[in-house]
Amino acid sequence: MRITVLAAASAFAVTIAASAEVGGPRMDKRSSLAPGLRDAGEAIWNLKLLQAEPNPPGFFEEDGLFSIPFEAFEPSEEEEDEGAEDEASDADAAEDEPATDAETDDSGGEEEEEAARPRTIRYANSDLAFSGNRVFMGNFHGFTVFETTGDSLTHILSVVCPGGQGDVSVHGDLVFMSVEQNRGRLDCGGGGTDGEMSAERFRGVRIFDVSDIENPVQIAAVQTCRGSHTHTLLPHPSDPNILYVYNQGTSGVRASEELEGCSDGDPLEDDQTARFSIDVIKVPLDAPETAAIVSRPRIFADRETGEIDGLWKGGPVEEGGQRSSATNHCHDITVYPEMGLAAGACSGNGILLDITDPETPKRIAETFDPNMAYWHSATFNNDATKILFADEWGGGLAPRCKADDPAEWGADIIVDITEDGLQNRGLYKIPTIQTKAENCVSHNGSIIPVPGRDIMVQGWYSGGISIVDFTDSDNPFEIAYFDRGPIDATRVVLGGYWAAYWHNGRIYAPEINRGLDLFQLKPSKFLSKAEIEAAERVMFEETNPQLQRRLDWPADAVTARAYLDQLRRDDAVSGRMNRKTKRELKRWSKGRPRADRLDALAAEYRAAADGASGAEAARFTALAALLDGAA
Repeated sequence: MRITVLAAASAFAVTIAASAEVGGPRMDKRSSLAPGLRDAGEAIWNLKLLQAEPNPPGFFEEDGLFSIPFEAFEPSEEEEDEGAEDEASDADAAEDEPATDAETDDSGGEEEEEAARPRTIRYANSDLAFSGNRVFMGNFHGFTVFETTGDSLTHILSVVCPGGQGDVSVHGDLVFMSVEQNRGRLDCGGGGTDGEMSAERFRGVRIFDVSDIENPVQIAAVQTCRGSHTHTLLPHPSDPNILYVYNQGTSGVRASEELEGCSDGDPLEDDQTARFSIDVIKVPLDAPETAAIVSRPRIFADRETGEIDGLWKGGPVEEGGQRSSATNHCHDITVYPEMGLAAGACSGNGILLDITDPETPKRIAETFDPNMAYWHSATFNNDATKILFADEWGGGLAPRCKADDPAEWGADIIVDITEDGLQNRGLYKIPTIQTKAENCVSHNGSIIPVPGRDIMVQGWYSGGISIVDFTDSDNPFEIAYFDRGPIDATRVVLGGYWAAYWHNGRIYAPEINRGLDLFQLKPSKFLSKAEIEAAERVMFEETNPQLQRRLDWPADAVTARAYLDQLRRDDAVSGRMNRKTKRELKRWSKGRPRADRLDALAAEYRAAADGASGAEAARFTALAALLDGAA
């Protein structure tokens, strides 16, 4: 099946199309929450907050909050005339330029420079990774580890290793961490580095051995030309001893005097430039200390000419329109090994990759949208027929959910994977109005494993967390949320949820300044008790950002009830048929199935599938198959 899919995909062409419009924002409980660091107002809908675990000692300083005055986000008269807004914190500008020592060194820098601009981000929680009952939370200052029972969290470890942004992933006894700031040191020290070039500086991917959880040891540090903003783990398709790391560097290119082989040349003149590629790191698991870069594939190259600068060149698409970043790097690459595919959120484009040969990923499709400023992250649905891409308009630092912000900007875009190409469909942005003090835009999340539906939980920085159903690609809608008020109503303070991830029945959400929150789904008119129970039984030993696994559900009455609830919610089955099916499912769950009745029900649902289409037909078919199996 995978070969067939990829053979069809190899003929994909670029799709440049405007996506569907979204409805405007509205005032709701989230729109006027009281500010505060520890006592902010809260709004919650269809979720239960189980625990709000604060940052451990040493991983937060109130004096170290990263803030920006409101004036930084106001357009100048010239820009207002042009219809283009000043992106003071635009992702492309903020991430693509090399950081200076004054911005990244712990000691600060000249007083004049400190007064003129905000200090570097020194303490901020970033991404999460999971191994069994352990939760690893990245931080610009290192990483922390918690143990979870599913209903509570306990802090067990802190590892100080500054360098930002500290995104983590885990494989067995190894923890991988991204480092991009100039203050990062090879020895994990906190003193920063001196000068424009330093032999002590580290920017790349660290590898820790945590087999002795009380004594983690850094065993490798793979230097890269553009640092490591994020990274993705990819197991070898046939060799369990080999693990690959796709590294996404977004910062400026290091001088070759500091790291040999690094070039910031014009791609038209220098085919060795460190831009317009990703790093593929090979990790032999029996000797992880020997991890090294084995390729730098040119995944943005023009198919016909071979020019490495082959995708979007950057800039506004139309007068007064969104300013889109140039495609010279990927921010996130999400791999789906069982499908042999990866989705890249690559600054100015969304792309689809064939990763059947992990060392030489090949681009097989790409898309563009005039509403997207910065393609930031990507998530497949379970059957890899669509991708939800997030747009980080404003770089995560700006308030982008105000009443006068375009509803189509800073949103998610749902893209269908078809034989004719990547087709842009609907847009989703949290439907609430947020204040000018709240940095709000779409960010990281993951699929919630409800059978028969495409549901994702996602962080929106100070917009809170939101759960969206995007089963209908053209009509995504919100089914749950949680939000807190801004940290400070007088300025924009970087805060809110970096991400929200589902792992083994619960939602874990790293709050940038406040700590780690743990949530449970609550039944509602949008999500039934059986659907939640079905999702909670999908278990993985490890869960990592940007690494998706195929979801499978037990062939039992709970899963069948989830499909039945969906069909009933959509009025696809009558009340009589619903009651009859529920009765037989109850018998089945108690170990007393009636084969003749289950056979008869299966036949009725198969017949109903013949007259249905889309998600409804798929649910009829899945329910019939489960009933057949039970009979």
